[in-house]
Amino acid sequence: MEKLTIGAVTAKKTLGNMTGSWRTFRPAVNEKCTGCNICVIHCPDSCMELTDNANKNSKFKKIVKINYDYCKGCLICQNVCPFKAIDKEQEK
Repeated sequence: MEKLTIGAVTAKKTLGNMTGSWRTFRPAVNEKCTGCNICVIHCPDSCMELTDNANKNSKFKKIVKINYDYCKGCLICQNVCPFKAIDKEQEK
């Protein structure tokens, strides 16, 4: 039986393809993040990861962290988030 790869997961980060100054909008994780990992799986640039939640008062142990050096601002993460935990911010 042939081994199948996991879908929607890239083999490596897009190192070397840093985002320039052209991004118009960027995602921002809000307090509704449950750490469900859906946005991480769908990110085409692999610039999102689950990290420990620094807010000890939150009931969620993990939250998503975004590496803005590689985020292109496609906002796929915002569209797939079932908890509306990702806001769209205007780039400064």
